[in-house]
Amino acid sequence: MTAACATPPAPPVQPSVPLAASYLQASTAGAAAAAPDAAWWAGYGDTRLSGFIDEALAANQDVGIAVQRVRQAQAGLQSQDARLWPSVGLQLSASQTDSGLPAAVKQGSPDTRALRAGLEVAWEIDVAGGVRAARDAAQADAWAARLGVDGARLLVASEVGRQYFLLRAAQEQLRIVQSLAATQRETADRVASREREGQASAFDLDRARAEADSLDAQVPLLRLQAGTAQSRLAVLLGRQPSAPVMDAAEPFAWPSPRSIAPGQPGELLKRRPDLAAAEARVSAEGLRTEEARAQWWPKLFLNALVGRQDLRLNALDLAPVRFSNVALAFAMPLFNAGRIDAGIQAQSARTQEALLAWQKATLVAVQEVEDSLLMQQQQASRSQALAQTVDHRQRSLQRAQSLQREGQIDLLVLLDVQRSVLASELALSDSRLQQALADVQLYKALGGGLPSLASEGAFPSLAARTSK
Repeated sequence: MTAACATPPAPPVQPSVPLAASYLQASTAGAAAAAPDAAWWAGYGDTRLSGFIDEALAANQDVGIAVQRVRQAQAGLQSQDARLWPSVGLQLSASQTDSGLPAAVKQGSPDTRALRAGLEVAWEIDVAGGVRAARDAAQADAWAARLGVDGARLLVASEVGRQYFLLRAAQEQLRIVQSLAATQRETADRVASREREGQASAFDLDRARAEADSLDAQVPLLRLQAGTAQSRLAVLLGRQPSAPVMDAAEPFAWPSPRSIAPGQPGELLKRRPDLAAAEARVSAEGLRTEEARAQWWPKLFLNALVGRQDLRLNALDLAPVRFSNVALAFAMPLFNAGRIDAGIQAQSARTQEALLAWQKATLVAVQEVEDSLLMQQQQASRSQALAQTVDHRQRSLQRAQSLQREGQIDLLVLLDVQRSVLASELALSDSRLQQALADVQLYKALGGGLPSLASEGAFPSLAARTSK
């Protein structure tokens, strides 16, 4: 293609943001920590969770929407690429006129029959490189859309893990509350028996029954939490929310804390599909700026029509003849009241907007990793302390029950001990939940391993994509 008048390439937009050499909260990570795997959920050893995530990745509508966006972007790329090539069309025509006049008169108005066939070629010669820039921008859009599939899969997998652990925690806490509520009702029954014998007061009975009622009041809220987690999980799996996805009686054990090597902050730029897609969008907008600048340069249009024609006048058949029509048009703007410059300025602003969005997304991504690392570490320490607290309070509850049956302590002391056991068990369950959610959030923040599309090669940066 002609390149003598090509637009000098504009200084490429260089996406950059200052990043530290390591994460602040990674200092206490174990030396044997493993890098995040693409199928990070398999490391929990929970077959139910793995099955849910695999099902969601195959049936979730958000993933399907992302796939359809890839098809749209690829069609857009094909459309822009077609502009670089000539368009060829076929023309066929047949006409006949019969005046019905006498032969002597037909000499001035002959009857005609014409058969015409030809090929038409139209081509905009990309002198300034604007069409190539538009094609490359569409290619960047297509790459961003493909990365969007990885991003959707990562979001769906992490949200399934999050809702799964929320459901498990609600079911566990419901069992804890119901078990202690049953114990409180037994205590209230014993107090009622002693009250009838005159060994306990009505105040003791009311206090015991109030404690049992207070626990019963917590059950609907926990059932609500479990129900909403079930329905949200069903939607993520592409199922009907009206059907339960999991039986509450299924055995479950909280996963052991996992040590994850976060790597370096700079690795997020390639590891996280949303950041790679944002960088591709910066390239796309920069290329569209180059396309807008090319509007100031000349445009050449080539049109050609060649074919054959068979003509008959009255009863005389003329020999078939060839015909051709070739035109080369030149167009260049001279004055347009600032319309082209305004378009360049608007597109430049969109490029800067995309660049700032990428920079912000990068900083937020690092923040998410830092917060997840901190949450993971602190919840591990909290869970360890709460586990010891639960063990001590359960032993103190056993002693308090024995002492209360022997009449050595009153009911109020026993109820306080039971309440403390409930609070510590619920706190331990919540801490284990928060620790599991921190693990899921960390995998999500780290990109869940390298995107599947990374093996196909990264999209060239804007600096490498100049007019040729």
